[in-house]
Amino acid sequence: MTPREVLALCREREIRAVDLRFMDFPGTQKHFTIPVQALTEQSFEDGFGFDGSSIRGWQAINESDMLVVPQPDTAFVDPFMDRTLAVTCNIQDPITRADYAKDPRNVARKAEAYMRSTDIADVANFGLEIEFFVFDSVRFDQNEHESYYHIDSIEGQWNRGKEQHAANAGHTIRYREGYFPVPPADTLQDLRTEIMLTLIDCGVEVEAQHHAVATGGQCQIDLKYAPLLRTADNLLRARYVAKNVAARHGKTATFMPKPLWNDNGSGLHMHLSLWKDGQPLFAGPGYGGLSQTALYAMGGILKHAYALLAFCCPTTNSYKRFVPGFDAPVNLTYSSRNRSAAIRIPVHTPAPENKRFEFRCPDSSANAYLAMAAVLMAALDGIQQRTEPGPPLDKDMYDLQPEELEEFPKTPASFQEALEALRRDHEFLLRGDVFTEDVIDTWIWYKTSREVEALRERPHPYEFAMYYDI
Repeated sequence: MTPREVLALCREREIRAVDLRFMDFPGTQKHFTIPVQALTEQSFEDGFGFDGSSIRGWQAINESDMLVVPQPDTAFVDPFMDRTLAVTCNIQDPITRADYAKDPRNVARKAEAYMRSTDIADVANFGLEIEFFVFDSVRFDQNEHESYYHIDSIEGQWNRGKEQHAANAGHTIRYREGYFPVPPADTLQDLRTEIMLTLIDCGVEVEAQHHAVATGGQCQIDLKYAPLLRTADNLLRARYVAKNVAARHGKTATFMPKPLWNDNGSGLHMHLSLWKDGQPLFAGPGYGGLSQTALYAMGGILKHAYALLAFCCPTTNSYKRFVPGFDAPVNLTYSSRNRSAAIRIPVHTPAPENKRFEFRCPDSSANAYLAMAAVLMAALDGIQQRTEPGPPLDKDMYDLQPEELEEFPKTPASFQEALEALRRDHEFLLRGDVFTEDVIDTWIWYKTSREVEALRERPHPYEFAMYYDI
């Protein structure tokens, strides 16, 4: 939509308020609201001021003023607020009017611009498989004398013997057996359909919804592919809709990657294809029906995988997901079918326009803009450097001998390893000024001090089970 069309939509739908939204540096959506009368055609150019010093990882207190600039093509009528239009914004400096380097959406925009400047491709399409949990309730706390969490779900395997959950009638989902069950075992069918239909009403194309593998209410929503920036916007919208639909039903949705021990975690599988002049670039006679360009792109992603995971798996909890036996991509290689490989090549159809590969390492906690921008930059680097991806992993990893497994590198064991890799390996991200040294340094500083070190300093509840009687 154009600014004029947005204002016409406001009149047509009797909009009374406009919610201005953006993403902070770590990846949480923020907003403030103005009366609809304040939104004019000129305000799509001038923007609105706000205090950037209160946003995590952004401005200092002595240079706090910043602008949010509404983007008319992102506007939609919010289904959870009364007569409110929601609009995603870019962030600018109010004096120079330059796009703010640490605005995650700006990084994604620059990644697309850099791709076009290389003349390799003009469109990078991303399709997302979003996994998340919907629980009935959650309680947790951490302070000087206690640390705990308690999760409850009516379909959780742990509830099959509890009297207070007699309504289950035995239809709980076993650990690692939650894929595609029908009701009554699947208690969230209507809720997921409501999420799907609400997203469609909000302008997001959805391919499917279903129960995912884990017990306790793991869900999956598959978003149809779209160019990088639009897909990142759609992911934010999907998280917003999922959380609010769950809240409407008295439940709680979380995109935390591994809330349940001994069961599958939540991934954010990215399907990537590059296009130029309306033609797909990934179809060809190579392995899995891929072109040499696609194989080089995979090579770049695998080469820079450790550094990429600092953005694609950006929490300490993310690395609890990389455990063999839980469908997690623990091997940094590729395969046409093997889901333990970091990159999988779908073989559903031979049509050239459907040729793509799926990067399975990212998880649902990722900052959508930064993660997809980093993946694209690694793929472009692989194409530019003609990086071969190495041998595929087509065997069942559980049938391989230890010496066979050693030839395939593994995902990092901790977030700290990924952050250290990003410090060593980020030159490919700086090209075209997509990421800057300040963005990289701030990300590493923030995640190390606020998350890695914060967790390292605190006793873990399981340490009491292991060591209290030592």
